[in-house]
Amino acid sequence: MRMGTSLTSKVEVQKERFEFGKNWDRFLKVLDETRIVEAEKSLKRMLETEDLENKRFLDIGSGSGLFSLAARRLGAKVRSFDYDPLCVACTEELKRRYSPDDLNWSVERGDVLDRDYLSALGKYDIVYSWGVLHHTGNMWVALENVIPLLDDGGKLFISIYNDQGILSKFWKKVKKFYNASPIPMKMLVILWVGAFLQTSSAFLRLFQGQNPLPFKYWAEKKKSRGMSVWHDLVDWVGGYPFEVAKPEEIFDFYRMKGFTLVKLKTCGGGLGCNEYVFVRK
Repeated sequence: MRMGTSLTSKVEVQKERFEFGKNWDRFLKVLDETRIVEAEKSLKRMLETEDLENKRFLDIGSGSGLFSLAARRLGAKVRSFDYDPLCVACTEELKRRYSPDDLNWSVERGDVLDRDYLSALGKYDIVYSWGVLHHTGNMWVALENVIPLLDDGGKLFISIYNDQGILSKFWKKVKKFYNASPIPMKMLVILWVGAFLQTSSAFLRLFQGQNPLPFKYWAEKKKSRGMSVWHDLVDWVGGYPFEVAKPEEIFDFYRMKGFTLVKLKTCGGGLGCNEYVFVRK
């Protein structure tokens, strides 16, 4: 499970990889102050702090750049990198908009699977990688590679897709099909998955005696991390490579490496990511 990928499989992964940057580029068009503030709140909530003043913050897989921006506004010295050149461009755009000529925020292209690159980054008080490491094509190597980046007492904040067994295998096939499809078919797949998920959620809410309409959920989505229902849906459908793990697997992996779990937020055994904050002893 934790072995490196072969050259053939790496080529295949590149061929099928979802273009995350295109989705985040569209997300920047709806990014506003409310979403930025909510992103800040989510960092403070999970890291259990009111600010990140002078903390060294590494954003692995910065995507849209939203959480790099949030960390910088909370006072951190931020270094952002992403594998996808368009994600790098998105992060650079947010830096240009909100923090131009800022010497305490750097943005670059990098690969969390490239140990030579990582070895030159130094140590950080906070290493943040939300919903990224399971999209590398070699999740367990990526989880291993982030360890040397943490200073003693540093916090590792990651999120990893929950292992749903046979359902996760189903979603992996959907994602592969999506990425191999022409654009019209991609739109149909997104609409089908969106309708399926919303209908399933509506029936569950109705069974629980709640309002089945999704509007409250959509509002909460924006509040939870400043994200967007539509862009998260596209990211979910297209997000490939795709790997998953049970909470106990992640916990045991880092416990054996000398880390202590200090914060855990699960998705209740269902669809989505489990969030973890570990402290390096």
